Amino acid sequence: MNLKGKSIVRFGEIQDLVKSYYPDADLDLLRHAYIYSAQVHQGQSRRSGEPYLVHPVAVAGILAQMRLDEASVATGLLHDTVEDTLTTVDTLEQDFGKDIALLVDGVTKISKIEFQSKEERHAENFRKMILAMSRDIRVLLVKLADRLHNMRTLDHMPREARQRIARETMEIYAPLAARLGIYWMWTELEDLAFRHLEPERYELIKTSLEESIKLKEVHVNNILRIIQEKLGQYTIEAVTKGRSKEIYSINRKMLAQNLEFDQIHDVIAFRIILISVNECYAVLGLIHSLWRPVPGRFKDYIAMPKANGYQSLHTTVIGPEGARIEIQIRTHEMDLIAEEGIAAHWSYKEGKAVEAEDAKVVNWLRQMMEWQQDMDDPREFFENVRVDLYPDEVYVFTPKGEVKEFPKGATPLDFAYSIHTEVGHRCVGARVNGKMVPLKYHLLTGDSVEIVTSAHQKPSKDWLKYVKTGRARVKIRHYVLAEERERSVEIGRAGVDRELKKWRIELNRAEREGEILKIAKEFSFKTETDLYASIGYGRISPKVLITRLVPPQEREKAKAALTEEKPVQKQISKAKSGVRVQGLTDILVNFAKCCNPLPGDAIRGFITRGRGVTIHKQDCENLLATDSNRIVDVSWDDEQNLSRLVGLSIDAENRSGLLAAISGVFSSNDSDIVQANVKTQDELKAHGIFMVSVRNLEHLTRIMNALRNVKGVEKVERMGTV
Repeated sequence: MNLKGKSIVRFGEIQDLVKSYYPDADLDLLRHAYIYSAQVHQGQSRRSGEPYLVHPVAVAGILAQMRLDEASVATGLLHDTVEDTLTTVDTLEQDFGKDIALLVDGVTKISKIEFQSKEERHAENFRKMILAMSRDIRVLLVKLADRLHNMRTLDHMPREARQRIARETMEIYAPLAARLGIYWMWTELEDLAFRHLEPERYELIKTSLEESIKLKEVHVNNILRIIQEKLGQYTIEAVTKGRSKEIYSINRKMLAQNLEFDQIHDVIAFRIILISVNECYAVLGLIHSLWRPVPGRFKDYIAMPKANGYQSLHTTVIGPEGARIEIQIRTHEMDLIAEEGIAAHWSYKEGKAVEAEDAKVVNWLRQMMEWQQDMDDPREFFENVRVDLYPDEVYVFTPKGEVKEFPKGATPLDFAYSIHTEVGHRCVGARVNGKMVPLKYHLLTGDSVEIVTSAHQKPSKDWLKYVKTGRARVKIRHYVLAEERERSVEIGRAGVDRELKKWRIELNRAEREGEILKIAKEFSFKTETDLYASIGYGRISPKVLITRLVPPQEREKAKAALTEEKPVQKQISKAKSGVRVQGLTDILVNFAKCCNPLPGDAIRGFITRGRGVTIHKQDCENLLATDSNRIVDVSWDDEQNLSRLVGLSIDAENRSGLLAAISGVFSSNDSDIVQANVKTQDELKAHGIFMVSVRNLEHLTRIMNALRNVKGVEKVERMGTV
């Protein structure tokens, strides 16, 4: 039974419905709860102007539609009495018994938790909610029904309140409904929240979906007819139906795959409901004999159910007219559980409700209780809950204890760019749980992250390998492309100027007189800058300008000279980088942050257009994963005695005078401390990160050995990224 959007507004309907699925229900209890709620809420009104009693009746109606026991339905009628009236929990216990009093108290505790945005929501509040609802699963079911009716009537709230409540619903309550397997409630909560968070996009997709359904009505009926005829040939009884996907589900797919609405071909999902599991697999074979299955799109959730108990066979096939068709095959019992989740377990035997603990999905909440008993740190508890509730996301803490959400595989760079673009651009690493980690470290739920920046840092194209968020990717790519273009323009213009000087032609004069622009347009460029950039990228030779700019009487001579020109002898560059790049001249040299090579390390170079050559350690994993055609031989220039920065991680005992002793090692070994960060982890341990200058690998080795001999120092490591 799909309960989406259906509201009960009269108490009489609630009584009739409860009696229909539970003939022995205590209807006197429900009537008593209804009258009590009406009395204590008398005179109170909702924002809409309706009597407040409309809300608890609607909540109780939702619970009755979910076929819950009379205690749950009575709790729906009474759920706001403690919070919004003078009623106490003790009073409820005297009038309705301990069971209902505890349920109302649990719902009240959840309602008092103030969730802010994700960034401001704290782990301790989340733990309070889990604890309140995990004492009895019915607490959560009542709270979800309460939230659902509030969302259905949210239009009467001020805009700011609508946004806050909708965001909270999307981030907390909809995922909880999903985790409990209540599909219809999960999707309705998502759609209602989406309507208030992004009203224009919601209406656009809604309108497009309605138009699409009208256009596809004949197509849908044709597919259903074909399926029914096929099943009829084998005398298989089945319920077949086609149903449009939810608006927010379509929006999620559009964003994930970067599609427009008209590019989504499976807005209608087909369902075949059968009697037995054996029939499910048999019908799957019949469907695949009708239409060719799409590789990789078959999922067997019957053999391997989802954590919330969901079971079904999913397949996608190429149907009539080449359209993709998504088909779900399940039994009637599976369909009930798929729609109603844990509520489907609330069956009745001899007038007694089956204990909620008998439902598999409740194991999750019971596990939450076990975890919280063993964990003093709410963040640790929060980590376990959120990993399970949102398996494709990670939630990490800022130094202030705020929570940030990222996709699995996100790195400190994603975190840095989520703070500010400049923080991302200058990120050199991060301290995760007090320990320095490289840029490619994968964040884990529960990590406490602090970004380390440097004014000398700038983004690299290699960073694109390490980020998962669209924001970070866009910012890095934009910076890298802008920098490459700027450098290419400089190289291109310098090359043109050098060639023109050989023929006594002034580039500035050629630019003023529009000659360069004229040539640029010959090559379909809009500006001189575009032409210079193309030359800098190596796509066009600067010599093509010579025959167009020399006086007419010298053009033949210029052409002949350019044809006979001998190639320049290969040289070895000796820039002030301390590195010689063989076979190339005037090359800009950068050092890779991933491996941070030092003089004495075996090194190779990687040609990067617009940024010269990047120097890596010879065994660097990033270098080995690149295009081998762009790797060149390089060597250290022993004639240049330049210093390089390196990071050292030091673990030691927390003792008096330790920092002075470590500083003395650097000083006595002719090394400057450029940056230092030392933290005490507890009364006995200390951890420090030191950025120091060294001349070469031998110099670094000497310093590290001296540090290891300092009393109290337990571990010294060279860091890959600085």
